[in-house]
Amino acid sequence: MAIDVTVLGAGIFGLSCGWAMARRGARVRIIDPHGVGAGASGGVVGALAPHVPEQWNDKKAFQLDSLLMADTWWGAVEAAGGKPSGYGRTGRLQPIADEDALIRAETRAASARQFWPSDIHWTVTDAPEWAPPSATGKVIHDTLSARIHPAQACAALAEALRSAGAEIGVDGKASGTVLHATGWQGLAGMQDAQGRAAGNGVKGQAALLDFDRRRMPQLYIDGLHIVPHADGTTAIGSTSERDFTTPDGTDQQLDDVLARAVAAMPVLADVPVLARWAGVRPRARSRAPLLGHWPGRSGHFIANGGFKIGFGMAPKVAEVMADLILEGQDAIPEAFTTDGLAPGATQD
Repeated sequence: MAIDVTVLGAGIFGLSCGWAMARRGARVRIIDPHGVGAGASGGVVGALAPHVPEQWNDKKAFQLDSLLMADTWWGAVEAAGGKPSGYGRTGRLQPIADEDALIRAETRAASARQFWPSDIHWTVTDAPEWAPPSATGKVIHDTLSARIHPAQACAALAEALRSAGAEIGVDGKASGTVLHATGWQGLAGMQDAQGRAAGNGVKGQAALLDFDRRRMPQLYIDGLHIVPHADGTTAIGSTSERDFTTPDGTDQQLDDVLARAVAAMPVLADVPVLARWAGVRPRARSRAPLLGHWPGRSGHFIANGGFKIGFGMAPKVAEVMADLILEGQDAIPEAFTTDGLAPGATQD
C-alpha cells in the first residue's frame, strides 16, 4: 500500500494527527521505536483544564475550541476502535485562599461569561465536601475542565487508527509526506534562527491510587492535580523537573507530591498506590505548541511541544494539521507557527 503520510512519533500529537488524517481517507503509517504512548503521553494524570479566562489571546481561544470539541472527538475515537479513552467532562474545583484570590476569581468569572459559551461556567461557590480546606470557604468551580486517562487514550487512538487502515510499528520506512511528532528529544534536535534549541524536556512524576471518586470533579491545589478517573482510580501529579538523570525513574520528589495531596485531602491517607510513573514532557521555547511546515525541508511538518496541555489541545491540533497537510489550508495561530525555526534544522 502506498503511504500518503508517515508520522514519526506515537505520542498524543502523532496519534491524534494520524487519526484525523486517516478519517479523511489518507493512508497513514505511524513509526515509533518505543511503541504507542511510550513517553510522556503514556502517563496517568490527564487533567484537561483551561487557561484562566482573562487576558484573552489566540492560544486560549484555540485551547477553548479544542476542549469544546473533545466530547465528540473522543467519542468518535472510542466508537471506531472500541477502547475507552477515559474521557469525561467532570469539571474542576480550586480552593480560594484569601480575599485577594477571591477578587481575582470573581473577575475571572466575568471574563468567562464574556469569552466562554453560555452553557460553560466559571463560578465562585461554597466549598463542597469533596474539596480541600479553603480559608475563605469558597472554591472556583469550572465546568469546562475534563479528565482523560493518557495511557488509555493513546491505546484507544491506536485501535481507532488500525480500524481506519493505518499502519503502526516500531520501525519502517518514512514515505510520502512526513510529520515529526517526536517529543522532547525531537524539540532538542531543532534550532531556532538564533541557534538555540527549539525546546527541551521537563520531567514529571505522578502516581495512581486505588481510590474511587469517578463521578467527582478533579481538584487543583497550588499546582497539584488530583484527578478521579472513570476506571475507579485517582491520579496525583505532578513534579516539574528541568534537571534530571533518569527520564522514567521516580524518587523522593514523588513522595513529596503524595504527602502534599494527603495534607490537602486527608481522605487519601493510607490509600494504596497502584503505580508510580515518570516521563518527560516536550516544552517548546515559546511554551506554545509548535505546528506547521519544517522550514527548509520540503514535505516535512512538525507537531510538537504539547507540554502540560497536549491532551487538551490534541483534537484541534489534529484537525488543523490535517487541514494543512491534506488540504493546504493553514489555520494555525501565529503564536504556534514554526516560522522561527532555522532552515535545515538537525535530524530527529
